[in-house]
Amino acid sequence: MSKVQGDYIMMLTRSLEENIAAARTLLPIDTSFDMITRDLLLGETRACLLGINGMCKTEVLQRIFSDLQNPEYMNDNVVKHLKQYMEARIGYAQVQLEGDWDKLLRQLLSGPAVLLVDGFDQALILDVRSYPARGISEPDAEPVLRGARDGFVETMLFNANLIRRRIRSPRLTFRLCSVGRDSKTDVALAYVDDLADPELVQQAADSLSRLQVSSLTMGAKSLEELLVKKRWYNPLPSMHLTERPDVACSYLMEGHVLIIVDNSPTVLILPSTVFQFTQSPDDYYSSPLVGSYFRLARFACIPASLVLMPLFLLITSRYPDISARYHLLDSADAGPVTVFFYVLAVEFILDLFKYSASHSASRFSGSLSIVGGLIIGDIAVELNWASVEVLFYAAVTLLATLSLTSTEFADGLRLYRLFLILVTGLGGLWGFVLGLVLVALSVATTPTYGGYSYLWPLYPFNWQALKTLLLRYPTFRAQPSRVWNRGRHPQSPEKNS
Repeated sequence: MSKVQGDYIMMLTRSLEENIAAARTLLPIDTSFDMITRDLLLGETRACLLGINGMCKTEVLQRIFSDLQNPEYMNDNVVKHLKQYMEARIGYAQVQLEGDWDKLLRQLLSGPAVLLVDGFDQALILDVRSYPARGISEPDAEPVLRGARDGFVETMLFNANLIRRRIRSPRLTFRLCSVGRDSKTDVALAYVDDLADPELVQQAADSLSRLQVSSLTMGAKSLEELLVKKRWYNPLPSMHLTERPDVACSYLMEGHVLIIVDNSPTVLILPSTVFQFTQSPDDYYSSPLVGSYFRLARFACIPASLVLMPLFLLITSRYPDISARYHLLDSADAGPVTVFFYVLAVEFILDLFKYSASHSASRFSGSLSIVGGLIIGDIAVELNWASVEVLFYAAVTLLATLSLTSTEFADGLRLYRLFLILVTGLGGLWGFVLGLVLVALSVATTPTYGGYSYLWPLYPFNWQALKTLLLRYPTFRAQPSRVWNRGRHPQSPEKNS
């Protein structure tokens, strides 16, 4: 009889009937339409194949059935040595022996087929999987201006191939593990052995193995929240995600570690700092001078997106003399409460149009933007819900926000901006100053994985690293992996795990 732990059968037996009965107990073979079984005769030895319909290559299974049951290949009618028999018959497919039901089920539900043979307490795992997958295409979240237009997809094996195609190093390693008590989601750690921090690699592997979760419903995003636990006052992202293989490979060659999650087209990058969310790979497809200009312009967009509207509100509502001198607001009857209402109304309307356009079909998003910018903006001014000046500064703020490459980072800045608008409208200059202090504390206390500083290379300060982030250096001068420690704090590895 099979060994039982609770109600869970752990090991196979030499009886095919007992193994099939155990399989029917552990799997919904008779009730789930996608579970397939096939009785086979290997000469006079009975066998049974288990698989999942749609995840096994039909042509490979047909060839396996033909070769296993072909009497011309039989030296005798009874299978005596299972491993030798399979190596002689199906050398074209990857095969491994396993006698643990837990491991067999994990493999079976991941795509490979399982062959149970009478008289053996081990089953054969046949790697004949073929996942349903979409074609490799340009990622929508990170559009490509110049360069390769392939992007990650939902199949982890394809994503690993896209990375391996660019980095053909024998030191490139993919460590596989399973996360989720029910989902059993495949998760891979990718790193270059002599470039990545061994402590970071081991810490990430240990954290993944210790995760107690039923499933990764949202793929890489769910895993990010499990690895780094943030507080409500930290809206900025703690991990950098990318859908572009060229970006992922560049971080690998800088000593970073990637986390690839099956069923997710995004890859997590460890460790992450705030400056990673301001970088654009398109800078390296331009000349160093042009790339430096656009990089500095993006950095200038961060304070513009954050404080332009709060400063406008502060000056126009609390200092009318300065506002009149520089013609910031020409409405004579616009008091502090009115301007505050104008700013909040415009911020809400612009956010509404932004998200409406992002969730609508692409053929309608352009028309929606035109309607929002021309018709509704003009009507808002006529109804005295906004002013032309407020609309102008709000539009500049929106353009500065859209220039940032990371959508998550831009959304975090938008929450900071709304907070500054509220405290400035309620408290004036002191509210604005207090809001800036609280925002700075929120950014500084944003957690990252592995005990690294979120503000590196500002803290700890590293001028050589900061220069390569602010300016687009030539490729031969931008190879930091062997000299930068990336600001790791001497803290316990368990802190952010």
